Amino acid sequence: MIHDDKDDQEDISAINKDSWNSETYAAWISRFGQPGGIAKKIIADPMRMLSSLKDQFTDVHGKKILNIMGSNGIKAVALAVLGASVTIVDFSGENKRYALKVAESANATITYIQSDILKIKECTQNTRFDIAFAEMGILHYFIDLRPFMSVIFDVLENGGKFIIKDFHPISTKLITYRGTTAKVRKYKVTGDYFDSTIEKVEAAFSKHLQGNDDSHYVYIRKWTLGEIVTAVAKAGLIIESLKEEPNQSSEVFDKGIPKTFTIISKRP
Repeated sequence: MIHDDKDDQEDISAINKDSWNSETYAAWISRFGQPGGIAKKIIADPMRMLSSLKDQFTDVHGKKILNIMGSNGIKAVALAVLGASVTIVDFSGENKRYALKVAESANATITYIQSDILKIKECTQNTRFDIAFAEMGILHYFIDLRPFMSVIFDVLENGGKFIIKDFHPISTKLITYRGTTAKVRKYKVTGDYFDSTIEKVEAAFSKHLQGNDDSHYVYIRKWTLGEIVTAVAKAGLIIESLKEEPNQSSEVFDKGIPKTFTIISKRP
């Protein structure tokens, strides 16, 4: 049985790390194409590559930015093209290989630290960042949010900004989707919003691979919005805004249900 303590976080992180180091490079080739191709798209329109986060990065020239668990590096390279000094911390060597090839193809410089985010202070020599951001499917990798938020507080400059954009717990904890096309897809409320079970699920990248096997799984813990907001506040960060957002796709079968959220906070 898994308990919420440091040893279990390390055990889970080790399992998740092994999964994210297995065929991830191939998954990004399948999803985005060769690094040179996606690099051309980044150079052509870096703001577009930042997607729904672009409003948070309107003036990044000269800023030191930490991309937490930055995966394939596409957003980090876009920020570097815009003039930021960008560091990714991520425990996947496969992710690192793809990201550095994209950066090279885009003639951009990024720093990629292959490490558990909870151990980043061992790798950064007390570097402080103007902005740190965690995007889409990051928080659920932690069975205790307190150490994670504490690390974020420590690596930010005074006045530095922390951006969290993630899937809304209403969608991840309550809603089950059925159907494979927009015409027949429906949702049902089947979950328990307050369930704190640690779940075994397929790794996000595995959907881009041909076939699948049991090596591509991870353990996650889904948090309520209240738990996330509380963890940010208790770390000493000042919450400036919480925005809950609808589904931005053309599908409207789940209209009216919050799909994502964005929290903006800063270190005082």
